[in-house]
Amino acid sequence: MTDTKAANDATTNEPGDIVLDVQNLVVEFKSGRQRVQAVSGVSFQVRRGETLGLVGESGCGKSTTGRTLVQVQPATSGSINYLGQDLNGLKGRKLRRIRTKIQMIFQDPISSLNPRRRIKDIVAEPLVIWKRGTKDERAVKVRAMLEAVGIDPDSASDRTPGEFSGGQCQRISIARALMAEPDLLICDEPVSALDVSVQAQILNLLADLKAQFGLTMVFIAHDLAVVKNVSDRVAVMYLGKLVEVAGSDDLYRAAGHPYTEALLASIPEPDPDHKSDHKALTGELPSPLNPPSGCRFRTRCPYAQDRCAEEEPLLRDVAPGHQVACHFPVGPFANSPAV
Repeated sequence: MTDTKAANDATTNEPGDIVLDVQNLVVEFKSGRQRVQAVSGVSFQVRRGETLGLVGESGCGKSTTGRTLVQVQPATSGSINYLGQDLNGLKGRKLRRIRTKIQMIFQDPISSLNPRRRIKDIVAEPLVIWKRGTKDERAVKVRAMLEAVGIDPDSASDRTPGEFSGGQCQRISIARALMAEPDLLICDEPVSALDVSVQAQILNLLADLKAQFGLTMVFIAHDLAVVKNVSDRVAVMYLGKLVEVAGSDDLYRAAGHPYTEALLASIPEPDPDHKSDHKALTGELPSPLNPPSGCRFRTRCPYAQDRCAEEEPLLRDVAPGHQVACHFPVGPFANSPAV
């Protein structure tokens, strides 16, 4: 167990350490005359210094959740409490001010940067907007931040984003996000558009910056293998709902939900002789316009029974710090059906 994980485990019962508290979050969109729930009653907490991984297939609502956390997408209902303050009730300058403490890194690093602006101006923009420091002080801070993310300020400052690779642009995006000195960093699939070798570099960079700046993070991804390397806890999402929440090591060692089991089975193994006990996922993700009754995963679940169509399973504890939303959990929890 890493020092960070040990620290989080030691403070599990300290409510003052909760940085982000999301309760019953619902996000709806209009689709013609219908309304579709992209996020359906999601609840979770993130503690100071922790990285929560939010993982699931494309279309499960994880990116919508991330955008709602920073109020880019308004919530339909529910609450998002940052250090005890409900973000859903904030507007105007109060919301803008608190946003400086909650920053986001986007999936596409190139399109997230203004192609016409110089790198030094892009990174300095948060300081300019909030009128922090003199011009010389800003220049010093921009230089230090570019160096912190592995970009040479002498060669990069006067160039534009189009002259850099995707990995370099993501480093610049991270530098810009950190200029406002945030407490909470929302990472929306920050490595999915990058080559595998570059992914590892960015993940290592985020780990280093987390320790250096004392960050709390929500890391969104569709790849469980990536999430495992950066997260203290993992929340698995399916069709707008959380189906399992557990410590990173616990989840990979003993998944309790059939969907999590299927995601683990999809992780490539370098050993050709390796045989997994997990059942691979089949079928297509149902339409959120007409989700299945009861358990939303039942149409693709190899363990589904009649009860799964009639009754929606709720997140419940199957072990300390491990929650599963399933009537008939798998793995070591197979003999503890919901009552």
